[in-house]
Amino acid sequence: MKKSSVLSLFIFLSFLPWISFTQITLPSFFGDHMVLQQKEKVHIWGWDTPGQKVTIRTGWGNTASAQTNEEGKWKTTLQTPSAGGPFDIRVSGSSDITLNNVMIGEVWICSGQSNMVMTLRSTYRNQPTHNGVDAILKANQSRIRMYTVANEASLTPKNDTRGSWKTSTTENAANFSAVAWYFGKMIEDILDVPVGLIVTAWGGSRIEAWMDETSLRQSGIIDFPDTMPDRAKNHAPTLLYNGMIKPLTPYTARGFLWYQGENNVSDAHEYSDLFSHMIESWRKEFKNKDMPFYFAEIAPFDYRDQNSAYLREAQLQTMQKVNNTGMAPTIDLGNCTNIHPGDKENVGKRLALWALAKTYDLKGFLFSGPVYKGMEKTEDHKIKLTFDHADYGLHSYEKPLTGFEISDQSGKFFPAKAEITGTGISVWSDQVRNPQNVRYAFSNCPEASLYNTEGLPAPSFRTDISSPQEE
Repeated sequence: MKKSSVLSLFIFLSFLPWISFTQITLPSFFGDHMVLQQKEKVHIWGWDTPGQKVTIRTGWGNTASAQTNEEGKWKTTLQTPSAGGPFDIRVSGSSDITLNNVMIGEVWICSGQSNMVMTLRSTYRNQPTHNGVDAILKANQSRIRMYTVANEASLTPKNDTRGSWKTSTTENAANFSAVAWYFGKMIEDILDVPVGLIVTAWGGSRIEAWMDETSLRQSGIIDFPDTMPDRAKNHAPTLLYNGMIKPLTPYTARGFLWYQGENNVSDAHEYSDLFSHMIESWRKEFKNKDMPFYFAEIAPFDYRDQNSAYLREAQLQTMQKVNNTGMAPTIDLGNCTNIHPGDKENVGKRLALWALAKTYDLKGFLFSGPVYKGMEKTEDHKIKLTFDHADYGLHSYEKPLTGFEISDQSGKFFPAKAEITGTGISVWSDQVRNPQNVRYAFSNCPEASLYNTEGLPAPSFRTDISSPQEE
């Protein structure tokens, strides 16, 4: 090769970083087919040459501008209209980017582990999604848009994710989260608006992996990885937060969905504290201190020497102490031999009930199963229980009430009988004369028998709440 050619190649290569740096870029989730939250000042950001002015012009008539800082990052907010579209958005700086087919509607961020990952087609470990084919055949929904964050663990916070927005079609929806899709379909049907669903989930993950260092330290965790683990990256503190949550912040969304907990069953006594701190930190990062957070109760499964009722209890406690949260019951949807129950449709719809009632303020229906409220000991050696979310009464749907236990003065529990009364439930055992406490469905694989009259089941509960312990 001639010297002149070598010199020319050297000069070209030396300018490659500069060339790429002068092209305006956006995170991957600002792209064609995306959904922006309606009637909000939505956050939008990207990168360009330091000191470069960036202008945003929208198809609905709003504009915004920003200037990059010394590191080349710019950020601004953009006022969105009421739900509608499609629109184009043009972002101009040192170059131009046009975002096509953008919808304005309702955006939800969906996270968790394998039960959130499991798709409508579900090839997940050869475990089927019930009625998945029916959903796929009905999935040509141009107003439902889907973005799946690629799995990525990171020791440091990332600024982008790998993924792209897709319109719901029979082909695209087949490989999308079933819980998220069923949720989005119900929201789209009832509210008649476009829906954007961002799924950022990793099978088998522990909650600690989805939390930042600050919130973990609040929960007493002080050991953090300084090198990437060879195995179980989805268990290590902060790694999924850094790779799959932090890059999204602060994308403007209506709320969060969460389906996780199975991999924390052995540490149930820590879960409510961890969960509460995670919710608080996510809300802070997404710049919405009251952002709705709805989650699925973990379903029954045989965890052998671990009692998953304690984890379900920790989830319930989180709902009761953290504002603007809600738990979709799944105690009647589980499979004792399969940690991935196939009924994802009811999970998605029950999460949607919470959103429709509490976030979108629709009235006239119940959105939660009965939640234990209080107890009273009666003179006939029974315990009377009352419940919230049972406005129109309780029901067992022609099945016997099962799963109840009652304790004597020594704390020993005995199988109990139960009867629905006008205002609640009476529980007793012929073996116990001075009953002290009641437990319901407090085991790994209980059979749901207690519902409200709208068909939503009561979660596990006990009146003798204390720290979880081995029994």
